[in-house]
Amino acid sequence: MHIPHRTRFRTLVSAACAAVLGAGLLAGAGSATAKSSAPAAESAAGSKVIGYFTEWGTYDRKYYVKNIETSGSAAKLTHINYAFGNVTGGKCAIGDSYAATERTYTAAESVDGVADTWDQPLRGTFNQLRELKKKHPNLKVLWSFGGWTWSGGFGQAAQNPAAFAQSCYNLVENSKWADVFDGIDIDWEYPNACGATCDTSGRAAFKNLMQALRAKFGSGNLVTAAITADATAGGKIDAADYAGAARYVNWYNPMTYDYFGAWDATGPTAPHSPLHSYAGIPKANMHSSATIAKLKGLGIPASKLLLGIGFYGRGWTGVTQSAPGGTATGPADGTWEDGIEDYKVLKTKCPATGKVGGTAYAKCGTNWWSYDTPATIATKMTYKNQQGLAGTFFWELSGDTANGELIKAIN
Repeated sequence: MHIPHRTRFRTLVSAACAAVLGAGLLAGAGSATAKSSAPAAESAAGSKVIGYFTEWGTYDRKYYVKNIETSGSAAKLTHINYAFGNVTGGKCAIGDSYAATERTYTAAESVDGVADTWDQPLRGTFNQLRELKKKHPNLKVLWSFGGWTWSGGFGQAAQNPAAFAQSCYNLVENSKWADVFDGIDIDWEYPNACGATCDTSGRAAFKNLMQALRAKFGSGNLVTAAITADATAGGKIDAADYAGAARYVNWYNPMTYDYFGAWDATGPTAPHSPLHSYAGIPKANMHSSATIAKLKGLGIPASKLLLGIGFYGRGWTGVTQSAPGGTATGPADGTWEDGIEDYKVLKTKCPATGKVGGTAYAKCGTNWWSYDTPATIATKMTYKNQQGLAGTFFWELSGDTANGELIKAIN
């Protein structure tokens, strides 16, 4: 099983869907704030470091929980988001039960160096996460639900938020693995807007869902959400009441990457995760600092916002121009999906040749890639600290080098 990499700003959305949603997005823009969530003054920057671990990465990628330890990443992480649980029939559900709870790990594959036995109560990734937490008692793990592929189920879930929250609680707090998880993360792509499918649940649906989850999980568990980074006027941030929902979450992970990519097959080439704008950027307000500014402008406190970093690059082929803004003939070849490649591959296959907008780009042959490096991550950390953000999160652990080159640049 291999679930495609999360893609967020594809232009696969049909004109009909956009027309249906457009009026509602503009009408609802900016009508609520976080009210009691906002502090009188910004707090000092936080030090949360949250990495996504993909359920399907244990297959072709052969990236196991043990790799989090051997790379040195576990010592840097404060939280892991386990991606993804499914959302179906209005309920939370296990995505892949074999990977999660059944796969038998050998001694060489295991975090603790001990082979699983056929009759132990829990195997799979969940047990490996349990072993990792034993080595790192302060490490927290959240079960993330949805993602690009499985967000289509949130519309039905939003029809009965209390029932959805109950189902999620029952699953996350199942006695077989309740000790593994410290809360829940919601990755709805996107409420009252279009992702892989179009949602028309209404502007209040996301807030109602998060309110129900907080009520059920209580103050003793973490409740977080990955949210859109689309800061354009009438865009995805305006589509849902993220400010109103902020009071119910511990923090948000704005997905400040995938702003541009080879879903625009002929270009123009542009970095997928610019920190700030630059001359010639293809679309205004499609950069990290615009996203953070818009969310803070809605009244969401910096102490509930993290900065997102991609541990991968996006690229085009058929490119003749080294600088951004060139034309292309399509997506560059990628190991798992065309148009996308892990940092650990790109750093040697197509080393960075320039910087723009606070991130890096590379031209090699007719291929053009953009991705973050340790140096550009350092720039983003300066921004994170200046903004007083709660920390950093990234998608995803297997994209880093075997010695954790990127995560070690996060502070």
